[in-house]
Amino acid sequence: MKKSKWRFWLFLLPAFISFAVVVLIPMLIGFFYAFTDWNGIVGSGIDFVGVRNFIDIFTRDDSFLHAFGFTASFSICAVILVNLVGFLLALLVTQQFKGATLLRGIFFMPNLIGGLLLGFTWQFIFVSIFEALSKSTGWSFLSGWLSNPETGFIGLLILTVWQLSGYMMIVYIAQIQQIPESVKEAARIDGANGWEMLKGIILPLMMPAFTIGLFLSISNSFKMFDQNLALTQGGPYKSTEMLALNIYNSAFGANEFGFAQAKAIVFMILVAAIGVTQLVITKKKEVEM
Repeated sequence: MKKSKWRFWLFLLPAFISFAVVVLIPMLIGFFYAFTDWNGIVGSGIDFVGVRNFIDIFTRDDSFLHAFGFTASFSICAVILVNLVGFLLALLVTQQFKGATLLRGIFFMPNLIGGLLLGFTWQFIFVSIFEALSKSTGWSFLSGWLSNPETGFIGLLILTVWQLSGYMMIVYIAQIQQIPESVKEAARIDGANGWEMLKGIILPLMMPAFTIGLFLSISNSFKMFDQNLALTQGGPYKSTEMLALNIYNSAFGANEFGFAQAKAIVFMILVAAIGVTQLVITKKKEVEM
């Protein structure tokens, strides 16, 4: 037993060292900088300012509160749409028909594309292709798609749903395949139609997958950065700036690294609180199979 434990910790050590170097140590250093006025330049003076950075987030910097409001609105819409589309796709590809496996690969493929590349691709679609369509058809609503806050919001939603729905589909496929066929067969014998089976059997037994899907989509929506940077850059006039991009601009645009780190800590607490609340609520609704 002692030999097995020794081997266990020996194999665990490289992973723990990597995690500590990449995550734990930078996080602790970041906590320290959040209470300073560091400007990000190595060798420059660092003065301890206490909780002033945290107070300034809510009193001096209106952009953070606006970014939080925009991110929250975006996340609510994105979480609903991503999980709804992912679930519907899972229902589709778990039916017995030719090409179902091919469709799974096609629907999942957008998730394999990097966020920056995806953002620039959709930027080309919204700017160049939509503009050409607007000129050829006379549909003015297609013109200046990313220069308007409302259509910019919709553009970010389209990009996010297109990218993440396939990933959520895989999560829901795994849960659907775990539902016993005997339960479905018993419902059919009792005369349940498709809607009654979906409402009374599939949806209640899908709650573990919904718990995972909601948590992943909430965290991904709140933390979205590269798509926001590539697609709209937060414009026009920071109207589509999300929290991650706001923190980035404070650090690398205004050289307020201490202030940006304080924002990052508040951001982390907000996302953690929302995620844990969602987990507690959805866990209570799970049922045994």
